[in-house]
Amino acid sequence: MIARTRIADLLAAPVPPAEGRPITVHGWARSRRDSKAGISFVDLNDGSTLNGLQIVIPATLPDYADLIKGIHLGTALRVDGLLVPSQGRGQTVEVQATAVGITGACDPERFPIQKQAMTMEHLRTLPHLRARTRTIQAIMRVRSVLAGAVHRFFQERGFVYVHTPIITGADCEGAGKQFHVTTFDVGAPPRTPDGRVDWAQDFFARPVHLTVSGQLEGETYACGLGDIYTFGPTFRAENSNTPRHLAEFWMIEPEMAFCDLDGDRAVACDFVRACVADALARCGPEIAFLEQQQSPGLRASLEALAGAEFAHLTYTDAISALERSKRSFEFPVQWGIDLQSEHERWLVEEHCKRPVVVTNYPKGIKAFYMRLDPGEQTVSAMDVLVPRMGELIGGSQREERLDVLEARVPPRSRRLRRLPRPAPLRLGATCRLRAGLRTPGLPGHRHPEHPRCDPLSPHPGQCRLGRSRLRHPYPPSQNDRHQDRDHGAKSHRIVAGEMALGIATDRQSRQPGGKARRRRLDR
Repeated sequence: MIARTRIADLLAAPVPPAEGRPITVHGWARSRRDSKAGISFVDLNDGSTLNGLQIVIPATLPDYADLIKGIHLGTALRVDGLLVPSQGRGQTVEVQATAVGITGACDPERFPIQKQAMTMEHLRTLPHLRARTRTIQAIMRVRSVLAGAVHRFFQERGFVYVHTPIITGADCEGAGKQFHVTTFDVGAPPRTPDGRVDWAQDFFARPVHLTVSGQLEGETYACGLGDIYTFGPTFRAENSNTPRHLAEFWMIEPEMAFCDLDGDRAVACDFVRACVADALARCGPEIAFLEQQQSPGLRASLEALAGAEFAHLTYTDAISALERSKRSFEFPVQWGIDLQSEHERWLVEEHCKRPVVVTNYPKGIKAFYMRLDPGEQTVSAMDVLVPRMGELIGGSQREERLDVLEARVPPRSRRLRRLPRPAPLRLGATCRLRAGLRTPGLPGHRHPEHPRCDPLSPHPGQCRLGRSRLRHPYPPSQNDRHQDRDHGAKSHRIVAGEMALGIATDRQSRQPGGKARRRRLDR
């Protein structure tokens, strides 16, 4: 077995005695500095931490001159030596090397990672090497910690982790185009006598595609297990070239039976606080790096969010506050509109000056299956709004009264199949963890030629919880449609009650005349 001590463990351990202790480390050189005294200093990193370990290589080592000539940025090294207290500034320990071996040579003329800053667009062209950079390392560590925090949060509260199908014939959300799966030769598929594709000859004997959501299966399991959540890859073939959209991402979708909107609100607020607190506790160096490089004040903002008491406003109260503000918003304010980011941020940053939960939205801008409130003008839906971002979480209580639910199904979508018994009172919250996690404080980026080709490349910006979508499986009535002005096509998209850890799905679109505006099509 290869002897190896992780650099993260060495930096976290107590400072060794002056005489040092023998260790063996492996890693990649980040830099090399030669002194006139015949000593070379190498910054070595093995990926276990954002920080490097200083290696002191004396000229007394055999073949010192040839060895030093081969050590460049990216060179893989094995170092044997003594871990001693550091005599320099900026580190507590260093390694006095007694033997150094090059385990992976690196040609400095051809190695594409350089010391100077590189754009995210450039790093996307280097998928095999970008993990060597501090920025990508920080992003992926935060993502890893947040993924663990999501599991820990639900497991500690008794939720059952359910695996839902990746290949499916159900389009439970209808949010956009799907990636179809087939064994056919797409250029010459078998056809029926009337010229249609003969799906009966395919592997599943019917059209299937990659899943857009595990929500459908999640709801059925919640009606037997009580509280469940899913966590798996989902896929969208939407032709959207914004940095806010991915073709592949990981989504967490909890479903809770016998729960109401107050319970949903409590879980959502606890979820935000828990995940942010976990990141603060476990990603100190990464957050410090991102704060220094991209987002001043990041830690203070996250600490405030982790300990925040969330204010509560009804939608009607929020609209009244916006109207009284006398502010000139790009999107005019009136009861019945879908709140835009400028409205949400004003409520959080200027009106309440803390995170806000807005509840009881007009039924016309929410899904038909959300529970009608008394008065039948609003539904039991909510949005969680936080500073610097606006909307972070969306959720709702589902309609459990079968007669009310049937009456609210759009006329052209009433192909209902009665189940043996009605479902219990339930609340659905869809949590989404995208593979390209938005790390706070970093700019968005897209590959100029293939903006959706790399689902694992980070799209940094805000780490936020966004919305997923549900569309009726059958054509809606004219009154239930939203106009998609980007493509001139009409689509009916209904937002499911959900929480989503990932990237917001708001898109940039343009009105006639070229004026750019931010729209939410899918509420």
